Amino acid sequence: MSKKVTKNIYRGLLIMSFVGLNLLILFGVTSVLAFLNTGADRASILNTPPESVDVYLPKTTWTSLQNPGRPIEKQTLAKVQKDYLNAWHIKNTAYKSNKTYGISDYYTDSARVNLYNTIDYNLANNITVESTTISHQPKLEFYSADGQLIVFTDENVEEYQRLYKNDTLTFENTHKATYKVLMLLEDGFWRIRHMVKQPPTLFEKPIQASPFAFVRGKTIYVDNKPFTIKGINYYPQASPWDMFGDNFSSTIINNDFALIKNAGLNTIRIFIQYEDFGKADVKPEKLEKLKQTLELAEKNKLKVIVTLFDFYGDYSVQDWTLTHRHAEKIVSSFKDYSAILAWDIKNEPDLDFKNRGKNNVLKWLEYTTKQIKKFDPNHLITIGWSNTKAAENLTSLVDFVSYHYYLSNFEKDVATLSVNVPNKPLVLQEFGLSSYSGFWNLFGANEEDQAQYHKKMQAIFAEKNIAYISWTLYDFDKIPTSVVGSLPWRKNKQKQFGFIDKNGNKKPSFLYISSHQP
Repeated sequence: MSKKVTKNIYRGLLIMSFVGLNLLILFGVTSVLAFLNTGADRASILNTPPESVDVYLPKTTWTSLQNPGRPIEKQTLAKVQKDYLNAWHIKNTAYKSNKTYGISDYYTDSARVNLYNTIDYNLANNITVESTTISHQPKLEFYSADGQLIVFTDENVEEYQRLYKNDTLTFENTHKATYKVLMLLEDGFWRIRHMVKQPPTLFEKPIQASPFAFVRGKTIYVDNKPFTIKGINYYPQASPWDMFGDNFSSTIINNDFALIKNAGLNTIRIFIQYEDFGKADVKPEKLEKLKQTLELAEKNKLKVIVTLFDFYGDYSVQDWTLTHRHAEKIVSSFKDYSAILAWDIKNEPDLDFKNRGKNNVLKWLEYTTKQIKKFDPNHLITIGWSNTKAAENLTSLVDFVSYHYYLSNFEKDVATLSVNVPNKPLVLQEFGLSSYSGFWNLFGANEEDQAQYHKKMQAIFAEKNIAYISWTLYDFDKIPTSVVGSLPWRKNKQKQFGFIDKNGNKKPSFLYISSHQP
């Protein structure tokens, strides 16, 4: 083989090696970028523990900052609180994973011993613990003159725990405790040096009765008068499932509310999407649009049922404090609005029983309901179950029981629910019939069938004094895939439940939108 050929071979191999090396580098960089663009935590790629920011936000209220030594600076207090909550979050994460990542950042050498021993024991016995805290009420006891030591009492910490052994839930409890806490400033971290658990200090105020509405027996009262809900689920026609988006129009909403009121209805039900409103960090512009909507309802003498947490589906214990902050911001902002009749915690949560676990869903509902009652004692609470059987869950926590019904045995199933839930008002929160009978539903109902359905239902409502909220005012041109999926027979059917068609014309069913008794 000639030297020239050999030289060309070496040159080719060198070029190929160079290209291959660059491809590997490019692949590595794009993999990292792809990983980060999925929304993954930047810290997780380095296998470092997450902090509490955006993942752990229990309600924290300092009840006293009186200190016999130096006054504590606002910036220092914020850092102490952040590191203290981080310590709780890191401990909760460690007990769930049985790994020690991050503990050394938030606990001193001596304080780590018990944590490590607990993790070793749990790991050896195949035990894992899911836990969170709901609220903290620290009271400053001492802040040293050199700014290196702080002592406080965290009163009535509300904790929730689940213990699993061999991946089976064996223990679950809620309790309150008070903690004496000493923290030291080391290497820029406020670390826990001592944390002594004590019995709780009980001083909570009882929740007051609602000034806007109340329930007595099986009747809802508004302004001290019996109130039977006659309502409709509402989205503007041009922006279904995006009511508070860029196409928000107070003029359109006001005209629709006037139409609804003139049709003989007294209530609307609207929806707050969890991510759309900003999750734990609720967007001010969304609150402003909700405010305008409530004011327009008040103007048109309509009561509003506000459904929270639409399109939410996590329910994990680690997510609880984020959902609590979301709920707190919204309901506390509108706790004094008389237009609101009730907060509806979640739309059809029972549909998540299979994929998320029934116990997970029910516990999240239970704790969220209790928190909302604390944030806003002025309004009623309900949960929008998808059927009458599911509506038998958590009845002691709600003021009235809401159920949806799209089947054919309405009177029989509602009679059963009335027997099984004898002491609460019942509200048919969704019902209706699609008038779509096109290619994807050849044997479906038409507009005349839809009208006869509503005529029959209104006769039943009048005879039995049943509270109802129909689905929905308008037919829609487009249905988001996130609502019913991408199957055309489901999407097309969902488009035509309205009393008004996509061209703005009243369908025959509009004659039976209500009993015409405002």
